[in-house]
Amino acid sequence: MKHELFIASRLKLGNKGEANSRSLNVAGVGIILAIIIMILSVVIVLGFKKEITSKVTSLDPHIKVYNGAIGLDNNFAVVDFNEIANGINSDPSIKKHFTSISLIAEKPAILKTDDNFKGLQFRGVDANYDFSFLERHLVKGRVPRFESSDSTNEIIVSSIIAKQLMLDVNDRIFTYFIDDKVKVRKCNIVGIFNTDFDAFDKVFIVGNIALLQSVNGWQTNIGNYVGINIDNISNLDNSEATAYQLFSKLAQQSYNDPNNTTLYNVSNTKRNNLSYFTWLSMLDMNVIIILTLMIIVSSFTLISALLMVVLERIKMIGLFKALGATNTTIRHIFIFMTHKIIFKSMIIGNVLGIGLALLQKHFHILKLNPDAYYMNYVPIDINIPAIIILNIAILVISYITLIGPSYIISSIKPTSTMRFE
Repeated sequence: MKHELFIASRLKLGNKGEANSRSLNVAGVGIILAIIIMILSVVIVLGFKKEITSKVTSLDPHIKVYNGAIGLDNNFAVVDFNEIANGINSDPSIKKHFTSISLIAEKPAILKTDDNFKGLQFRGVDANYDFSFLERHLVKGRVPRFESSDSTNEIIVSSIIAKQLMLDVNDRIFTYFIDDKVKVRKCNIVGIFNTDFDAFDKVFIVGNIALLQSVNGWQTNIGNYVGINIDNISNLDNSEATAYQLFSKLAQQSYNDPNNTTLYNVSNTKRNNLSYFTWLSMLDMNVIIILTLMIIVSSFTLISALLMVVLERIKMIGLFKALGATNTTIRHIFIFMTHKIIFKSMIIGNVLGIGLALLQKHFHILKLNPDAYYMNYVPIDINIPAIIILNIAILVISYITLIGPSYIISSIKPTSTMRFE
């Protein structure tokens, strides 16, 4: 292939006629646009998947341990934090993967002002709860504290709820809990958050679990479930495997302890939020469709470019054949010449595509409706390995695409080229 590459590197695309050169430029622009669209499609979908996964795994514990009899009584089945903690601490191979373990309780509640009211879900958490995500999305105020009994009634609400009920930081509001009778607590709003994740913002307020324990008459070690975060959630299968390992450990503990009759169930965040991850998996199909369409368009553009290059050099083909060059050698020369367009287009397409992605990533130029997409801008995740793989695939597919059309050179006869033009 060395002499084919040498000859192709010495030949220039286009000739003295402007029409053919302009046609090759149009082909190059078409390839550039296709590459830009493919790069943006990949980084946008990766951005969506990363942002949605981050929100889901930050607002919902990676692993939940709950009573297998949940829903069998009016107050929901409960868990004993000490029993679960003992099971975790007895197996260091499980515990080493956990970054936080917190007792959580949830209960329907009604927030009421003088003029309005709203039904929602009160999530009560302990001091070990990971507030890092909510802290990053605070609009005003702070997260609840757990240092003293004075902080028991502290809550944070979303900006949606605050707007609906006309609430602000440091407002005090009556919270009603309804079981067999109505119980009222006066809560102090210490913070307002906005995650743009309506499934959470419209439903949940977050406060101290001690408040729900007092409402339900529970001891300090009792809650609805234990939330556990693990150290590596980038691969959701990790949480699945860890959840199964923890389930086996707790089941064995219950079997060995005759005084412990509770059967604990364990689930991971993917199973608890299956609808979101199913939606994200459907985005992959959208990317495949877009990439396929762009590859088809680019393939036709490349074939046109190759034919134009051949027509521009038809006399040269006759000369090469007259000098004894084989059809295979000439085909390789013209394929390599066409790849000049591909390489140039790939460089420009990558620069423009990644440049546009960086602009969107840092300045959030394109906005979205958070009610539909769970965020207010188009997210970008520039994954360098994915872009490299995409470029390699483009090179391979372009070479394969040009092999078939290059056989047109075999039909060109040296004698006919003398009369060409």
